[in-house]
Amino acid sequence: MAKIQMKNAIAELDGDEMTRVLWKVIKEKLLEPFIDLKTEYYDLGLKARDDSDDAITYEAAAAIRRLGVGVKCATITSNAARMKEYNLKQLTPSPNGIIRAELDGTVFRAPIMVKNVHGTVSCWKKPLVLGRHAYGDVYKNCEIQVPGAGKAELVFTGADGTEIRKTIMDMKGPGIIQGIHNTDKSIESFARCCFLYGLSEKIDVWFATKDTISKTYDGRFKEIFQHIYDTEFKDKYQQVGIEYFYTLIDDAVARVMRSEGGFLWACKNYDGDVMSDMVASASGSLAMMTSVLVSPDGVFEYEAAHGTVQRHYYRYLKGEKTSTNPVALIFAWTGALAKRGELDNTPELTEFAKKLEHAVLAVIEDGCMTGDLARIAQPAAAEVLDSWQFIDKIAERLQ
Repeated sequence: MAKIQMKNAIAELDGDEMTRVLWKVIKEKLLEPFIDLKTEYYDLGLKARDDSDDAITYEAAAAIRRLGVGVKCATITSNAARMKEYNLKQLTPSPNGIIRAELDGTVFRAPIMVKNVHGTVSCWKKPLVLGRHAYGDVYKNCEIQVPGAGKAELVFTGADGTEIRKTIMDMKGPGIIQGIHNTDKSIESFARCCFLYGLSEKIDVWFATKDTISKTYDGRFKEIFQHIYDTEFKDKYQQVGIEYFYTLIDDAVARVMRSEGGFLWACKNYDGDVMSDMVASASGSLAMMTSVLVSPDGVFEYEAAHGTVQRHYYRYLKGEKTSTNPVALIFAWTGALAKRGELDNTPELTEFAKKLEHAVLAVIEDGCMTGDLARIAQPAAAEVLDSWQFIDKIAERLQ
């Protein structure tokens, strides 16, 4: 059988631990037998990032922007334990944070739903899409651990030399200080991406902050969202019968847990990080969540919403075959391939991506699945497979 041809390459960003292992298996079993796969490869494994002082991460982000489409494996964000384990030169920042800042995009995450895996929130009847701002806040922070008493100040010096100074706290002893920021430009891009997504999918858009407490910082988010909606989207939303809804973040959480789903919940950067895992877990599994970073100028990066599956990796190193769920990794590839086909006008590539997704879901709905899904499947799983067996089952479907 002739392989499907690709006109242009995808930026391929490899990752860490168990997801890195499965990334290679997915390519070998599910992609390369069917597609003349064209990628520009960037190794974003933790050691490679540390060796290059993160230059490889910036190169990968530039490649995504240049090629228009990227696909990314899960990566480790280093901490003190990882620094010792991998003998790192320094604590490296989040690669996702770097890429999101470079592309100035918004992350959209949605659960992958199958008939025999039911979430823990019984009232959710439709996919709940999570839109996460992808710039600033705690991911671009500046931190100080202060050794003793003193005055902590927030200072802004304008280009003209004008100074704004506020006291954060008169410290009576040792403590910690953190400074975060965002920009009007990035918040405007975030708002537009969310409203465009809602319009394209014909679903309501919810946005929530804590502007009653953070009157300036969160208040600015609220102001910009409302302005963009009123001036650019209100009439269009009314024409198709959808709406924009703002509320406080704690109220939004309570409402979401009583809703039927079927809308886009837009969140600030950290809120989105936390809430997307909550939505994924409540929908069935962290490994059953799509994730795509969309920039305002139409650049797309697809990835798994979960981490590197550290515990399974340590077992794998001991020679065990683990039952790690690869579905989100597969859907990262299908999302990127479908978008590449759409942009390049190669419908056969887009059609293959859809067929691969259908094959994955069909295998699960036939009762063949990994251990995480078997624990919550109704009816009970017919076969509980390790990752390699599961991928082989999908490959059989594709043949």
